[in-house]
Amino acid sequence: MFRGRFWWSLLLSVPVVFTSHMVAGWLGYHVPDTLTWVPPALGTVVFLYGGWPFLAGVPSELRDRRPGMMTLVAMAITVAFGASMLATFGVVGTELDFWWELVLLVVVMLLGHWLEMRALGQASGALEALASLLPDQTERVGAHGRVEQVPVAHLAAGDTVLVRSGGRVPADGVVLQGRADVDESMITGESRAVTRTEGDRVVAGTVATDSSLRVRVDAVGDQTTLAGIQRLVGQAQESRSRSQALADRAAGWLFWFALTAAVITALVWGVMLGEPGQAVERTVTVLVIACPHALGLAIPLVIAISTSLSARNGILVKDRSALERTRSVDTVLFDKTGTLTKGTPAVVDLTAFGDGSIERLLALAGAVEADSEHPSAKAILTAAREAGPVPTASDFRSLPGHGVRATVDGIDTYVGGPALLDSLELTEPEGLAEHTRPWREQGSTVLHVIADGAVIGALALADEVRPESASAVARLKEQGVRVALVTGDARNVADAVAEKLGLDEVFAQVLPDQKDAVVRDLQERGHRVAMVGDGVNDAPALARADVGIAIGAGTDVAIESAGVVLASDDPRAVISVRELSRAGYRKMVQNLVWAAGYNVVAVPLAAGVLAPLGFVLAPAVGAVLMSLSTIIVALNAQLLRSLDLRPTD
Repeated sequence: MFRGRFWWSLLLSVPVVFTSHMVAGWLGYHVPDTLTWVPPALGTVVFLYGGWPFLAGVPSELRDRRPGMMTLVAMAITVAFGASMLATFGVVGTELDFWWELVLLVVVMLLGHWLEMRALGQASGALEALASLLPDQTERVGAHGRVEQVPVAHLAAGDTVLVRSGGRVPADGVVLQGRADVDESMITGESRAVTRTEGDRVVAGTVATDSSLRVRVDAVGDQTTLAGIQRLVGQAQESRSRSQALADRAAGWLFWFALTAAVITALVWGVMLGEPGQAVERTVTVLVIACPHALGLAIPLVIAISTSLSARNGILVKDRSALERTRSVDTVLFDKTGTLTKGTPAVVDLTAFGDGSIERLLALAGAVEADSEHPSAKAILTAAREAGPVPTASDFRSLPGHGVRATVDGIDTYVGGPALLDSLELTEPEGLAEHTRPWREQGSTVLHVIADGAVIGALALADEVRPESASAVARLKEQGVRVALVTGDARNVADAVAEKLGLDEVFAQVLPDQKDAVVRDLQERGHRVAMVGDGVNDAPALARADVGIAIGAGTDVAIESAGVVLASDDPRAVISVRELSRAGYRKMVQNLVWAAGYNVVAVPLAAGVLAPLGFVLAPAVGAVLMSLSTIIVALNAQLLRSLDLRPTD
């Protein structure tokens, strides 16, 4: 609406300006008497057509008893129109002919609103961009493996779909068959593709880059991660923040400030100085200058752009106030499992005993564990495959409470813990015990590998610290932020992680329902706390913290207790949230200072306080200056788009 009205009003304004006697006098040309009808005719069209959005906005503001920018603009252009019309018909002096000032005022106001709406539209475009990630059609695998094209809307939980190389995953699900590198950047903000294979989860909108997958659908429509992200982005863009509320109140105060200044100006010039013409002109200029357009744009535009920017980088802001508060956080409390660590066991150390090699140890252990579904078995098999080929085992048998056994290349092989050694009447060799003792002290699970009745080595399994965690902690501490850990694990396990990462404080053996007490304790000590957890058993702590950040959202994206949800599981994204919060706050302050300061300084000038010195601010100049302030605020907010939020070391 504003774009169309702007261009038409601009087109009609050109002849109005160039047939103005004042402009002609400045530029030294003569306007024929036959063209004197142009300014009032076209000026009236511009007033009614271009000015209509402002005139139409007055009733709602007055009805709500909250007069603001629309009321001020409408007052300014109405006064200018009335004075110009009276001058045209000779009712008052020709010095009150404001047609060219009127049309310029309408044009620049329309331009400011168009820039505002376009910027907000671009910020809101994150929703449309997310919606466009889903394909319209997909290939569903039916009975006997027959593949058929169906609309995505027809999928149901339990269906199997074929995702070809380069194709988008149509719904959340689990990989049944295949292995592919999946581009999840549109969901998590992570630029690198992630390998997904049988048993791994994939989410709607991601892309299988190099191979095909068969996926069993378990969430469709509004239940998908993508739909949850859309809801969060929409919720964030609709929410109001403290800064936005402050800007709205400031706009209200400015209205009364402008109205008071306009009344005083009219009285001084019209009554005390006896110059009604100047009274009208000065009053119009005051009203133009005082329009809180830039002030009303200063905060909402920054928030809208930061929300859009965060969504594109996998930072989903549910509560804008939470994003604003993140800049002032001085303590970040991380949950351990699934946040600083991967949440699944991994082989963190191993040693061979006797004449055997590490490669043989892993090959035998991986072969035995290949048929086991235990998480530890998967960790050992993964480590074995990374080290080299894994032979095929036979006669696999699970030994509940002890371990597993199988025959590998004719060798009777066992993998298990201390209970397995006891059942086989074996003892850990002293030389091996020297290696495994520190593992146990750090809380790692120690598994022995036994071949042909002899212990040939041991493996240490633990919840592996994410490689990105050390960088996240180090950068937070560089910014002067304390980093603490809370976990239900034993003290030795927590201390091992804390020592590895250089944490400032550790809370160990804390039950899930006691984590909020840890947050309260930190707050009572005077700290502003951001709690970072997985959003499930950490919900009470996330809700109590000054800022709750749910990390590694996966398919559980609509976490009610967190103000900020991170789509990826990279703890460095917490740094990105802080950087976005600080950058957004700087832009808010800059915009507020410029917008409010401009009005406070310009209104006295518009009232004519420097008139005795020969300086008179024309209404058109006031309109241009006011719109320039709006454009400056808009461009300053747009600079946020250059902020790089990708996690880096």
